[in-house]
Amino acid sequence: MRYKVVKTLIKKELLDVIRDKKAVIMMLIVPLVIYPLIFFGTMAVMSAIQTGMEQNEYKIVIEQYGDNEWYDELVTAIDDHNNTATDDSKNETGKTDQIKVVRSGEEWDYDKGCKALQAEEIDAYVRLSSLDSDGRPRYQIVYVSSITNSSYAADILKGIMNKVNRAESERLIREKGMEPELILSPIVIDSQDIASKEQTTGNLLGMVLPMLLIISLLMGTMYPAIDTTAGEKERGTLETLLTLPVTNREIIIGKFFTVAVIGIVSALLNLLSMALMGVYMIKLIGGLGITTEAVKLGKFLPAIAVTILAVLVFSLFISAITMCIAAFAKSYKEANNYITPMTLVVMLTGYIAFIPNIELDRKMALVPVANICLLIKNILNFKYEMEIVALVLLSNIIYAILAVLFLGRVYNSEGILFDEGRSGIQLFEKRSNMKKGGVPTTGDAWFLVCIVFMAVIYIGSLLQLKWGFGGVAGIQLMILLIPLLFVIYTKRSVKETYSFKKPTVTVFFGGVLLVFGTLFLGILLTVFTSMLFPADAETASEGIDTTLSGHGFLITLFVVALMPAICEEMMFRGFIFSAFRKKYKITAAILLVAVLFGVYHMSVVRFFTTALLGAALAITVYYSGSIFPAMLMHFCNNGVAVLQMFYPEFFINHVPILGEEKLSISSAIILFLLGTVLAAAGILLLRRNHRGKEV
Repeated sequence: MRYKVVKTLIKKELLDVIRDKKAVIMMLIVPLVIYPLIFFGTMAVMSAIQTGMEQNEYKIVIEQYGDNEWYDELVTAIDDHNNTATDDSKNETGKTDQIKVVRSGEEWDYDKGCKALQAEEIDAYVRLSSLDSDGRPRYQIVYVSSITNSSYAADILKGIMNKVNRAESERLIREKGMEPELILSPIVIDSQDIASKEQTTGNLLGMVLPMLLIISLLMGTMYPAIDTTAGEKERGTLETLLTLPVTNREIIIGKFFTVAVIGIVSALLNLLSMALMGVYMIKLIGGLGITTEAVKLGKFLPAIAVTILAVLVFSLFISAITMCIAAFAKSYKEANNYITPMTLVVMLTGYIAFIPNIELDRKMALVPVANICLLIKNILNFKYEMEIVALVLLSNIIYAILAVLFLGRVYNSEGILFDEGRSGIQLFEKRSNMKKGGVPTTGDAWFLVCIVFMAVIYIGSLLQLKWGFGGVAGIQLMILLIPLLFVIYTKRSVKETYSFKKPTVTVFFGGVLLVFGTLFLGILLTVFTSMLFPADAETASEGIDTTLSGHGFLITLFVVALMPAICEEMMFRGFIFSAFRKKYKITAAILLVAVLFGVYHMSVVRFFTTALLGAALAITVYYSGSIFPAMLMHFCNNGVAVLQMFYPEFFINHVPILGEEKLSISSAIILFLLGTVLAAAGILLLRRNHRGKEV
């Protein structure tokens, strides 16, 4: 790679981005303005609300029952509240904010009071609901929580009535000749907060700062990422760039570092703006003892250094991801639509810093976005674990490299860069304009993945909650019927989409060898992932046992083995795989289907095993040209699991290696060698009978 060429390309891309004044304003100017506006605007709104609530006149009705002495005491306490200036009733100018409570001694009933509350004619209503067996009156404060004034008035009344209650308790105790304080508070409880001012400040920043930083990085990288990819397609300048004497790798590196640099500059400006507002906020809350003089800012220097480093590596990651997504779009508008779901995911993940008791362990250190948020939160709370810090930074760098490599594959594919009409969603076209035959587009496939996954999560969960084992069968029917109806409606070829072709006996035999090889390798993967995520493994195992328990062997075999073999194969290796094969290279298509198959099973522990099986099944369909061997493989894989669940003694006696609770090193080696040999033999048989024509 020629570094001078890359440097020139970076300059060219930077100039292209800077020429767009709107983009510059959004990326660079807005960060310096938006936070002060948000801060002062929020302060102004909160002040206005508080002032308005303090200056309101709250209308309160109190029921009176004959000569009830509590009524008089409560009225007196309300008068005292209105006429006594307390620290809480003083506004910022030092003047007393009188809270005028309008009360009525007239006879009210409960229905009349409730109607008046709903009509906002009064704000609260106090009634004597009953008398206890010992003669104590039980008062009830009736209010409407959805009405601010009513809720605020109820809070005032609760405070007043608690004071009356306390005063009455003290009076009764004194009549008995005892000291009220010793009786009501026999134990003196004090608390001591040993957190330093730096820890208190860091805890506050640790909840807010990560969320703001990732959003600012996302916003800073999104516009240049779209401009350097989809924007260049829309302007028609990409073709010119590709004709220059530069390699695709140099183009990608130039674009990538341009986006990353702008994202970093934008994030640092956001950080500077937030720091200035933070200093100002500390001065405002000086009354709490947290001041710029009390807080030793020097203690935050290591945290600031690690935070800046985290910002740098996250900028690399988010730049690469946004570019990968935007590269599939044909226009600026389409790219925005593609990136919107990712924006929502990133923003929702950023809220993890607000959730208590979520620790940054080795598992969380590998989760994108969440690991950066938790790292910044830990660092600002002075929790330094260098191993975890290194793991978070390294994982983000690796993810960025993988994304850049994927981007390189995109730029090497003319079918993706210059869309050939195979990526649109045909469902939104007029049916009369649809042509018969062919397979779904990649747009159809991705759209259907979203629809089916949402249906499984929401509708499938309800089905399982209501019908349990029957809900599992309902989920399988959903993932069969939704794609099938899609194919029929869009006039696609059912035979071509689902690869309905008669295979040879040799192909079936090769598929069986491959599935058993994959099964043995999958056991090793499951053991390894269970060691990394023991809690998830136990939860997944308990969930499966709970769902499948209490049913016979044949019905379980039908629902767990036969139905997925048909329904899931027609969804993943039929609809989705046929669409991906038409646009992506075969390796990319197989990997994408494998990943989606792993994600579909919604388990960290089972992801790698199911993804491996998904890849093996896709390879079988590709080499055989038929989906039927994949269905047989899928049935065999799930069928073995059902047999092992119903007849564990058989496996312990005849296949002891599969019945071991803890896999020994020798057993692991045997499984690896056996799985590798069987899988390789299966692939060789499939390739020998390869009818690798596009399906």
